[in-house]
Amino acid sequence: MEPVRGLSVGELGLQRVDERHDGYDTQPTHEVGVNTITETHEAGHNPAQPDGEHGAGATRRAACKETPAKAMPAYEQIKRYVIRRISEGDWKPGGLIPSEAELVKEFGVARMTVSRALRELTAERVLTRVQGSGTFVAPQRYESTVLEIRNIADEIAARGHRHSARVLMLEPSDDPRALEALGLASGPAFHSCIVHSEEGEPIQYEDRYVNPKVFPDYLQQDFTVETPNHYMVRLAPIQRAEFRIYAQKPDAYVRRHLSMEIGEPCLLLWRRTWVGDDVATSVQLWHPASRFHLAGNV
Repeated sequence: MEPVRGLSVGELGLQRVDERHDGYDTQPTHEVGVNTITETHEAGHNPAQPDGEHGAGATRRAACKETPAKAMPAYEQIKRYVIRRISEGDWKPGGLIPSEAELVKEFGVARMTVSRALRELTAERVLTRVQGSGTFVAPQRYESTVLEIRNIADEIAARGHRHSARVLMLEPSDDPRALEALGLASGPAFHSCIVHSEEGEPIQYEDRYVNPKVFPDYLQQDFTVETPNHYMVRLAPIQRAEFRIYAQKPDAYVRRHLSMEIGEPCLLLWRRTWVGDDVATSVQLWHPASRFHLAGNV
């Protein structure tokens, strides 16, 4: 995997973390950034504070499970087809892809179905559409920015690599710290833990809590087919996000699922987003320092 250029975790400093702490009120020694932003592109964000055991460690380890596969809508199948052609090198960055009419004929679907697939891929910056000229493969991006965090599957596809996801947990949760982070007086919230891999190598551990008021069908989704980020962006416009970035050592559970050595640090992004006046989701995104950099322009 070609690493993302930018500020590396090794340059940020580390916080030593006891693998038994609950972590919600732990303040890392080196907090890199705290911002509140307005945006329309990202949905996915995190529990109250970074925590070693994520508040439900024992339950999480006991309840790891895989979700059953579901049939994909036609427009999602077209999106996967386009991404696969790009990732396999058939369609190069800057190259013209088949027209809507050609894709309609190839897939035997309505034009509006193809149009939706291309429109979403354009919004996700996988494609670029030029009026009067056609639709092109977007230039590859090698950075994840602080002010705009893209869907991890799209980041990987943009590098010409294959994304895969393994769902470790997808269930209701009454964790009081998660409920507080989501602004809920009572539970349950929804909780998912997912490992994202690039070419089979794990690069992100996603620990997410979701407000059921905003996304009531969250637990029925197949997140091996569509990432939580993409699912939420697709359903609801995100108005505001808050984030923090930490250099931190993961607990044993996260370390094992990211195939990391003992003592190896992580870049941890904690993020919380709003839909209207409601906190929609709160997420911790753990990345091995040796395989991930974060960069951006302000």
